[in-house]
Amino acid sequence: MGLFSSKQGLTAEQSQTLASSGKKTDARDAVIAKMQAEIGNGLTPAAVMAFMKQYDMLVSGETGMIPESSIQPATALKKISELPPVDQSKISELIEKTVILKLNGGLGTGMGLDKAKSLLEVRDGKNFLDFTADQIRAQRKEFKTDKLGFLLMNSFSTEDDTKAAMAKYADIANWDDINMLQNKVPKILVDGFAPSKYDKNPKDEWCPPGHGDLYAALLGSGKLDQLIAQGKEYVFVSNSDNLGATLDLKLLQYFASEDAGFMMEVAQRTEADKKGGHLAKKADGLILRESAQCPDEDEKSFQDISKHQFFNTNNLWFKLSDVKKVMDANGGVMELPMIRNSKTVDPKDESTAKVYQLETAMGAAIASFGARSRAVVVERDRFAPVKKCDDLLSLRSDVYEVTPDFRMQLVASRKGVPPTVNLGDTYKKMGEFEKMTVNGVPSMSECTKLTFLPKKTKTICTLEKGVIFKGEVTVNVSEGEGKVLKAGTYTGTVDV
Repeated sequence: MGLFSSKQGLTAEQSQTLASSGKKTDARDAVIAKMQAEIGNGLTPAAVMAFMKQYDMLVSGETGMIPESSIQPATALKKISELPPVDQSKISELIEKTVILKLNGGLGTGMGLDKAKSLLEVRDGKNFLDFTADQIRAQRKEFKTDKLGFLLMNSFSTEDDTKAAMAKYADIANWDDINMLQNKVPKILVDGFAPSKYDKNPKDEWCPPGHGDLYAALLGSGKLDQLIAQGKEYVFVSNSDNLGATLDLKLLQYFASEDAGFMMEVAQRTEADKKGGHLAKKADGLILRESAQCPDEDEKSFQDISKHQFFNTNNLWFKLSDVKKVMDANGGVMELPMIRNSKTVDPKDESTAKVYQLETAMGAAIASFGARSRAVVVERDRFAPVKKCDDLLSLRSDVYEVTPDFRMQLVASRKGVPPTVNLGDTYKKMGEFEKMTVNGVPSMSECTKLTFLPKKTKTICTLEKGVIFKGEVTVNVSEGEGKVLKAGTYTGTVDV
């Protein structure tokens, strides 16, 4: 077991740590009390300790900003193509010490979903979880071992749906062995820093803490100590909606051979990535800077992809023993930069109280390992996440193919570059998207850019089976009922 059960309260040592740190206020005491009352109900003591670090940063006036003057561009990174070939005589031992961990806490609310996004159909009746299960089976067969570990980090919003969906995969693992719950944290009032209160819907008083919660979840659930006791050492983490991210043996071998506790897979930034976070150097180590951590005056440098060339794919590797050492040295907490998001307590009602939602990013842990951190530049075929319906259209089309080991990868003719798709607000929810593609998705293997205009309209354009988009295509949809794009090949501007 871990240092404590998730249903037990704070230890005397943890209580003393909280009492001796931070600015003593009634608001702070109320935050601690609110969290303590929920221990065992979506909260562990480890999560309380991690969140109060973030809270104390907020109250002390920290903004979480990382100015350009404090960092340097990350350069001279190792490329995956430069890694040595796999030593077949030694790799089996490493595989059996490895755990594949998928982040599965997202609901996909931005796409209009009210269930786990990983249950969304990708193709041929299979969803993301089905593909993930197939990948695990294929890798265990290929590597000739059933000791390759597997974990899912679920949230309270995704746990039940995921458990039901995984019931048919009893051969992969027992549910209790693979399930790990993400914590929840309180929303904090902008005025006075007390915990928010919303009697109309008390659930809105809480929010997810971001995937940086991974470390508190590992410790608080007891999984960290359990995995170490089982002889596991290496963890490979990726998002459940990224079907390009499977266990790569060259990366595993390289990471195991390095005197490093943490490794990040990064990819070359393009114009399409310039608003997302980037990797940078600071002192003798590496850090991650997200857009929310960039001061306004540094935005030009932040978006300069020739200067800051690499982004975090959210494919991460860490050694369990190193994570334990780092957390033990910090009072059971992985120290992560605070990301402060300004919201209203009811996200659907802007007249409700203004709150801060404090989040952390799991990749930011790279800063905690100093010179013992690594970053490897990988090809974009290891990065195929679905954040919007735009991405899903490409993934369901002939732009991607399914490999023998059940990865989704760009077809060779794409040369590693997916099309730029902008369906606009009209099709950002799955209901409208499914109406558009009810007859099947278009062929897009030779399409470089697809745009639907106007950006927002109530008119849904349905695609007939046999629509082919080539080159740059802009589809202008006029107002009216029953708009249909007939079967055929389209390029340039198309009026419907």
